[in-house]
Amino acid sequence: MVPSIKIEDYNYNLPDERIAKYPLAQRDSSKLLYYSPDRDISCHGFTELPSYIDENSLMFFNDTKVVPARLFFRRASGAHIEVFCLEPSEPSDYNVCFASTSTCVWKCVVGNVKRWKGDVLSCYDPDGRLSDIALKASLVERMGQTSLVRFDWNGGLPFSQVLEMCGNVPIPPYLNRETEPIDYERYQTLYAKERGSVAAPTAGLHFSQRVLAELENKGVDCRRVCLHVGAGTFLPVKDSDVARHPMHREPFIIKTAELEALARGDRPVVAVGTTSVRTLESLYYAGVSIIETGNVCDVEQWSPYIREYGYSTKESLEAIVAYLKQRGLDALELGTRIIIVPGFKFRIVDKLVTNFHQPQSTLILLVSAFVGGDWRRIYDFALENDFRFLSYGDSSLLCKHL
Repeated sequence: MVPSIKIEDYNYNLPDERIAKYPLAQRDSSKLLYYSPDRDISCHGFTELPSYIDENSLMFFNDTKVVPARLFFRRASGAHIEVFCLEPSEPSDYNVCFASTSTCVWKCVVGNVKRWKGDVLSCYDPDGRLSDIALKASLVERMGQTSLVRFDWNGGLPFSQVLEMCGNVPIPPYLNRETEPIDYERYQTLYAKERGSVAAPTAGLHFSQRVLAELENKGVDCRRVCLHVGAGTFLPVKDSDVARHPMHREPFIIKTAELEALARGDRPVVAVGTTSVRTLESLYYAGVSIIETGNVCDVEQWSPYIREYGYSTKESLEAIVAYLKQRGLDALELGTRIIIVPGFKFRIVDKLVTNFHQPQSTLILLVSAFVGGDWRRIYDFALENDFRFLSYGDSSLLCKHL
């Protein structure tokens, strides 16, 4: 049964001065709030994080990489049009699309779309430095809040390089500023690898080489997943009833070796970021699909709530591993729309590293579900103790409520 949740119950007062507009000078110099298994709350430095991670833990990091997905064009009339690339359409595979050398089509959010009359746009280039590329945009189709846009360019460069030269890093709109040079380095994790996100998995922004080395020296088994973060991460819950809020599909990939490690079920699991949580918790329902139908399919938004599931986590994960091995695949590639709200049964993740999120957001709902409804006490503590909020803000380590 889809739960009935009123989003106004997950509101809190966030003064503008508490939103971190810029990153700190050092990645790991942020604060760390620790929410312990006995529900105590304490304040630490982020460099202390390894002390609170069990040495035999499996720790999962999202190694997606943010692409400079904001492009600015202008019409012959001089009107400016912003095009925000969401996901590739033709070709639909991220890597194949990034390798395209003359044309490709993307699903985009277009600013001032009503002012775009279907004419071909030229990339805004006041200094003339992009003249050899001559990037153009053509409107293929309008689809409600999004549009299909075809890009064409000269010079035989891969589209990934075209974006690097012509695009801007899409920092969150609540920062209320333009992208600056510091964002190209700091709105990206140190371990970012797979291009495709339009927003950073911000819990990972705190990890320095020093902290990563301490975790590994302690014996923590650090693993990778990849979920490409979509623009849906910026969308507020506009309907009072959360049941009417649509979650957008986000593609993820996890290798067979990581699935085998999870299937053994003999170690606590730590997720770095809500994107890692959503990836890991989606696996159970992917496995159920294989058990019941013999095939794997995208995980839908309300799958966890519509009925009871009698399969163990081990059975579900082992079904995925067997499915992949039978087909000679070394990774599971899938999409998820899963929403995690109070009442969700966590089957895989035991601890969560995460930042402090916007009021009335789906991420607050996830945090509340994880800590058994105790989110407001955690956020009150953070506000009372001068924690910095949102993407460039401070961090927390939360233990799952049992």
